[in-house]
Amino acid sequence: MARQRKSNSLVWGIILIVFGVLFLLDQFNLDIWNAVWRFWPVVLIIWGANKLWLGLKERNAEAPAPDKTHEI
Repeated sequence: MARQRKSNSLVWGIILIVFGVLFLLDQFNLDIWNAVWRFWPVVLIIWGANKLWLGLKERNAEAPAPDKTHEI
């Protein structure tokens, strides 16, 4: 459970930093919101790929180790 909290804290920290950078760039009159609006689905793709990778990693960790006593 502690690992999940650490992972969630890392994700929320990154999200806050990204939003902070976006708002900072907006203060310098850079039209960053057009690019953000255009590419926001990439965030969903990355998030989904991360969830898939973590799920597969957890499933492999729970799988029993193969029995190597029957090898020839």
